[in-house]
Formats: sequence, C-alpha cells, structure tokens
Amino acid sequence: LAAALALAKSKDPSSKPEDVRDAVQVIEHHADDLVRKMEDALARTFVTPLDREDLQRLSSELDDVVDLTNLAARASVLYGVARPTEPMQKLMDTLVSTTGVLKAAMPKLRTHEYAALLDDSRKLRALEKEADSVFRSAVSMLFKDPAVDAKVLLREKEVLEDLENAVDHCDNVADTLTNIAVKHG
Repeated sequence: LAAALALAKSKDPSSKPEDVRDAVQVIEHHADDLVRKMEDALARTFVTPLDREDLQRLSSELDDVVDLTNLAARASVLYGVARPTEPMQKLMDTLVSTTGVLKAAMPKLRTHEYAALLDDSRKLRALEKEADSVFRSAVSMLFKDPAVDAKVLLREKEVLEDLENAVDHCDNVADTLTNIAVKHG
C-alpha cells in the first residue's frame, strides 16, 4: 500500500516525477529486505501454521506488486511523463485500492479467517477487471487518435502497462490467498 500511495502522489500537480520515483524506490528496497528476512525465517523454521511454500509464494508475489509499482514510477521519469493522464490516475487509484485490500487481508492469515480471505480475493479480482477495462480503453484511444504523436503513444502505453501489471499481480496474490484459504479453511 505504501508504494501505491507514494506513486499516487504523482497526481498532485506540485509533485515532481523524480521525487515520486525516489520515494517509491525507497519503499521497494525496504520490501526487498522484508522478503529476504521472510525467506531466511522460512528456511530456519521447521513447522509453520501455513505451508512454507505458500508463504514464500505469497511474499514473492507481494514483492512483485511493489517492484511493478516501482517500475511504473521509474518509467514515468525515464519516458518523460511529467503528469499522469486520467487513465493512469484511475489505474493508480485502483492500485491503491487493491493494495489496501491486500493490507487488510494479510492479518487474516494469522487469525485463520479463511472465508474473509475468499471475500478479499473476490474484491481483488473485481478491481483487477476494472483495471483491465481502463487499460484497454486507454490504449485503444491512444492508437485511434490521429493527433497522438508516436512518442506520446509509446511513453504513455509503457506507463499504463506497468500500472496495469502491478494491479494484475494483486490478482496473482488473490489466487494464492484463495489457495491457502481452500487448503486450510
């Protein structure tokens, strides 16, 4: 959630893309450290309440969400997208929503609230479908509008893809949460 919120700050007209990128990068490095600590703990722990492989997959997929959020922030700077377009802003909002659902879902693993995890997974899938629609519509408009310069098309498409991929990976987390809920519920 922190990375998505940091990225969403790019919607503020006073924000600088470089500052947003740097803020997301710091969060991404912190997330990488957490994944390493989780993997080390899983390697040392003989018995866990959940399968170690499931926990490792979950941490890896969560890290992918942060990595892709970071990639979107970096792409904005790299390709010179000074201000996110309306579809980019919608995808950022969806990313904030999906990561908010994920943040609320994670403690439910510890308390074995598997039915609630299934509900959260359904919410994530619905949000991901909305993001797909926004993405497809935005890319379609870029290609159909004869006034859009090729450079603009390429730069905006790249950032849109990175944002959509980050949301897509939230759906991957939903699949893992569903598998854990079905296995242990």
